[in-house]
Amino acid sequence: MRVITFQEPGNVRVSLESPAELVPGTVRVRTLYSGVSAGTELTAYRGTNPYLTRKWDTERRLFVEGQTHTYPLSGWGYQEVGEVVEAAPDVADPPVGSLVWGIWGHRTEAVVAADKLVGHVLPPGADPLTGVFARVGAIALNAVHAADVHLGDQVAVFGQGVIGLLATRLAVLSGARVVATDAIPDRLELARRFGAAEVLDVAAGSVAEFMRKRVEGADTVIELSGSHFGLHEAIRSVRKGGRVVAAGFYQGDGIGLRLGEEFHHNQVQLISSQIGGVASWLAHRWDVERLQRTFMGLVHRGEIDAAGLISHVMPIDRAAEAFDLLDKHQSEVLQLVFDFEESQ
Repeated sequence: MRVITFQEPGNVRVSLESPAELVPGTVRVRTLYSGVSAGTELTAYRGTNPYLTRKWDTERRLFVEGQTHTYPLSGWGYQEVGEVVEAAPDVADPPVGSLVWGIWGHRTEAVVAADKLVGHVLPPGADPLTGVFARVGAIALNAVHAADVHLGDQVAVFGQGVIGLLATRLAVLSGARVVATDAIPDRLELARRFGAAEVLDVAAGSVAEFMRKRVEGADTVIELSGSHFGLHEAIRSVRKGGRVVAAGFYQGDGIGLRLGEEFHHNQVQLISSQIGGVASWLAHRWDVERLQRTFMGLVHRGEIDAAGLISHVMPIDRAAEAFDLLDKHQSEVLQLVFDFEESQ
């Protein structure tokens, strides 16, 4: 069985691993497609992920001295779709032959707990490629929930990568008037298609000054660029008492983030959004599973054109080329997907 492995920073191989044994309560899934997370997976590819230099203490919820993960890293990835080809005798759902979405990494097949796939069956006629968006869609929806969007709110979404574009669409569906920002014209055009009322090329000037001129500042900014400079500009862009949802995966020291300026003087709320959990005030009603299913429902009802975000489909044999492309030419790629059928 083939699996994509990061041997060390910048070194990707397609390795072999033994198939897992089918045990009670599980199904075997043959992978059709696997989407690449340009944020999280690039941190593993580049060697900047905090889990590589710090140990995550799950009980105290602190990073401490040590390492959580070490190279080689096999099977990273959390955007998979495949066919159930075998089920343990005690499993009836999902049935053999169904197409399911879930998380099992960039590998040709996996044995997955059946209860993790209940409710993850693609409806008849659905494009299997849409299954790779369940997790990133949930990340975007989680950020919009954390933004606490109200009908008529002025919302800016910083960064129009895949998650940013999905957040733009979800904020529009939630009743917000959205200003989308990025430095890539093609992505700004997509943001218009996804419902943004206005778009702004960040190379053209200050987003904060633009927002204050237009609407006296945003009510909320959802920051998805992953840049500390972007986070600082997001803080500058909201009204007094406004909210900034920091949903990007920020790396290294916060160069460019100056908390003694607008953050301090405008009493800005800074909220972290991460797919490990939902906004605390919604935890009694929402969980990550509901986020995923809700997003996929929107896709299958035609309210979100997720498949339109796919820019590259490549066989896993070209995994090294794919990650090199993401690393060196990230502006040219939206959603990259590995096609496991083409690789066989």
